[in-house]
Amino acid sequence: MNDTVALDQDATRQAVALAERAASTLGRVREAVGQVIFGQEQVVEQTLVTLLAGGHGLLIGVPGLAKTRLVETLGIVLGLDWKRIQFTPDLMPADIIGSEVLEEESGRRSFRFLKGPVFTQLLMADEINRASPRTQSALLQAMQERQVTVAGQRYDLPEPFHVLATQNPLEQEGTYPLPEAQLDRFLLQIDVGYPDRDAEKRMLIATTFGSEAAPRRVCGPAELMEAQRIVRHIPVGEKVVDAILRLVRAARPDSDGPREVREAIAWAPGPRASQAFMLAVRARALIDGRLAPSTDDVVALAPPVLRHRMALSFSARAEGMTITGVIDRLCRDLL
Repeated sequence: MNDTVALDQDATRQAVALAERAASTLGRVREAVGQVIFGQEQVVEQTLVTLLAGGHGLLIGVPGLAKTRLVETLGIVLGLDWKRIQFTPDLMPADIIGSEVLEEESGRRSFRFLKGPVFTQLLMADEINRASPRTQSALLQAMQERQVTVAGQRYDLPEPFHVLATQNPLEQEGTYPLPEAQLDRFLLQIDVGYPDRDAEKRMLIATTFGSEAAPRRVCGPAELMEAQRIVRHIPVGEKVVDAILRLVRAARPDSDGPREVREAIAWAPGPRASQAFMLAVRARALIDGRLAPSTDDVVALAPPVLRHRMALSFSARAEGMTITGVIDRLCRDLL
C-alpha cells in the first residue's frame, strides 16, 4: 500500500514538473513573440491556446494588423516549418494538396506525387474565403483528417499540423463565405483589432528606425507536442465542466435559458464547442503557469469559442443585437 502511494506521489511530482517546465517554455515563447508583435497580447494568447489545444484558428481582421507577421513569427519561435497560401478565386485543390506528374526514366513511365504546400507544420491560409468552396473543402478535409488522398493513395500530413486562416471582414465582394459546418472545424475565431496608442507608438519606432527585431527560436516541434500532451492531462474541476455545459447548452434555441436569447439565436453550437472549451481552458491555464483551469478561463474564451458557432435570427439583427452581446449576457447570467 505504501509503495503504491509512493508511486502515485512520484508520478504526480513528475507530472507537475513537466507542466511547470512547459509553462516556463511557453512564457519565453510569449516574450519572444511580444518583441516582434506589438499590442496584440490577447491575439497572441488565443493563437497559442489554439496551437496548444492541437486545433486550427481563424483570424479575422482588416489588412495591416500583422496577421501574416504573427504566423511567421510563431513558426520561427516554435521552430516549426511554415508556409503561406494566398487564396484566390482561381486556386484549385491540387494547388494546395499537390498532384501527380508523369515521369519517364529509362523508357519507363510512372507517376510521382508532388506534395503541395499543405505538407507543412504550420500553414497560413491567407483570405481563405476568396477561394471556391471546392478548394476550401480540400483544405478543411486535410485539417480534419490530417491526411490527403490522391489517386487512392493516402499521404499523412506532418506532425504537428496546424492551420491559421485569415479573413478580411470588410471586403466581401467576390468571396465565398465558409459554411457553418466548416467554420465549426476551427477551434477558435480570433478577432484581430487595432493596437492601442502606446503599442502603435512602439511599433512606429521599432519598425521605421534601422532594422526590425528578428524573431528567435525558443523551442521546437517536440516541445510543442509535449505541451499538447500535457494539456490533455490537466485536470478540470467539476465546477468548470458544469460552467462549460451551462454556457454551451444555454446558447441553443431549445434550451431553458433566457427567452430573449433563445428567440435571438438562429443556429447554435454543438458538442464540438464543448470539446473546444475543454481543451482551450486547459491550454490557457498552462500558458498562465496554472495547473488547473478556472471559470475565469471559460469567460475569457467564450467569445472565440462560440462566436463562429452561432448566428442570430433576422429579427435579432434588426433589433441591433450582436453575437458578442449575446455571449456576454450568457456569461453574466450563468457564470
